[in-house]
Amino acid sequence: MVVELKQWTSAGAVEGDPELCVPAGPPGRVMLNPIAQVRGYCEYLVDFVNRLQDSPDAVTGVAYLHNAVEANVNSLHDLPADKDGQLFTASSRGALLDLLRSRITAYPPAADQLLSSKIGPSKQLIAVAAEEIKTRESFVLLDEQRVAYRLVLNAVRRAEQSDHKEVIVVVGGPGSGKSVVALSVLGELFRNGYDALHATGSRSFTTTLRKVAGKRTPRVQNLFRYFNNFMNAERNGLKVLICDEAHRIRETSNNRYTPAVKRSSRRQVEELIDAARVPVFLLDEHQVVRPGELGTVTEIEAMARAKNLTVCHVDLNGQFRCGGSRKYETWVLNLLGLEDEAKPVEWKTDGRFELRVVNSPNELEAFLRSKADQDYKARMTAGFCWPWSDPDPQRGLVDDVVIGEWRRPWNVKGDRGVNGAPPSQLWATDPTGFDQVGCIYTAQGFEYDWNGVIFGPDLVWRGDRWVTDRAASKDSVVARAEQSDYDRLIRNTYKVLLTRGMVGTALYSTDPETLEKLRELVGN
Repeated sequence: MVVELKQWTSAGAVEGDPELCVPAGPPGRVMLNPIAQVRGYCEYLVDFVNRLQDSPDAVTGVAYLHNAVEANVNSLHDLPADKDGQLFTASSRGALLDLLRSRITAYPPAADQLLSSKIGPSKQLIAVAAEEIKTRESFVLLDEQRVAYRLVLNAVRRAEQSDHKEVIVVVGGPGSGKSVVALSVLGELFRNGYDALHATGSRSFTTTLRKVAGKRTPRVQNLFRYFNNFMNAERNGLKVLICDEAHRIRETSNNRYTPAVKRSSRRQVEELIDAARVPVFLLDEHQVVRPGELGTVTEIEAMARAKNLTVCHVDLNGQFRCGGSRKYETWVLNLLGLEDEAKPVEWKTDGRFELRVVNSPNELEAFLRSKADQDYKARMTAGFCWPWSDPDPQRGLVDDVVIGEWRRPWNVKGDRGVNGAPPSQLWATDPTGFDQVGCIYTAQGFEYDWNGVIFGPDLVWRGDRWVTDRAASKDSVVARAEQSDYDRLIRNTYKVLLTRGMVGTALYSTDPETLEKLRELVGN
């Protein structure tokens, strides 16, 4: 039995959408109806706890508003109840006790079976994209994820009923479900015939979505675009534009290939807002890794205010990647000093995520290969501290990443495979990608089970702090940034690399003092 306790004294359902409600407290706070909230938890358990997948009737869920009486929450019952979502208050405490007695019996092995059950891996984003978009909802959305989903659909409904436009901003860390929300919304709109598109600033992510989700279906492939595709878009020509990975928005959509006659002085964020009745931005400000990436909440809000548009915010707190371990993401933020006054702290496992330090790149590769041999998806990544050569016409990829006697190539640069190695945009999803080291621009936006990260000499630990070394970077664009920006970009780069794994991460540094610091923090 799943029990969601609420201290609310009163709450009312949102008119026209009983899945959402407004509890007593600060005005304007929209929350998920507790019935829908606990129902989502039950569905999630059945999906991912193997012991329950064959016996879904063994699970039931209740929301208990122990400080409320029925009269003050009556409209919450507008959402129909079922065994996974039932609502009780102080007024119906007796009925709750009766339900507890009927469901909980003297069967001691049940708790042990639940706790010892194998946890099925998360449904990886790319692998289910085709089903998500073309047929039905494949993801279970929880809490703020479902709030974001419902807010977008409600905004579409309002836009259709009147001359209405609003901007939605969804913020969340790696694995918090931003792209899950994006694909769920896109799938729902697509199935109902709405004019909606998905856009990113990442060639790898967009190309992979086109390849896997489209499955040679042009209509589906055309749903996935780039931010710079909207320079000349008709104003409000789309119902919805979903801007995923919006932290990669740039100042303008111009690039070196844009003809002079087609260049625009308009800011890219303005083009994206103007393109749809409901522009949706999903972002993580800690994933800005290149100069010129300007996608921030402040930037989006300022442009929306200049156009007198309403901005609706959702902060995602759930965690799909990193094994459901928000603790690991917090540990990474502390490790890299990305939050105010954050300092590295010792890793204490919560049982959801495995972290280890290895002594050499050989050990790192052997460990990850052992995981791949067990049918896990595993990849190696590294800071951009080695040259990235064009392939040799005869020998193929060049072993650029050299650490002692260990040497491996970077992933392929372009969109064509080389001697069996996949093109760059498929490195994270093609099994042959294991034999190349992934760079930040290839890994960003993707996930795999086991993650190996090589700290290069561009970020080293000295005494009691991190030191960034511009001379060690082989990224010519980042190396030209101002020192304060360079320091932030390098830390953000490693933050992205460290948060690609869903099951666990193995760490190695080429610098002895840094490696010793990681051992001190992580242990084994």
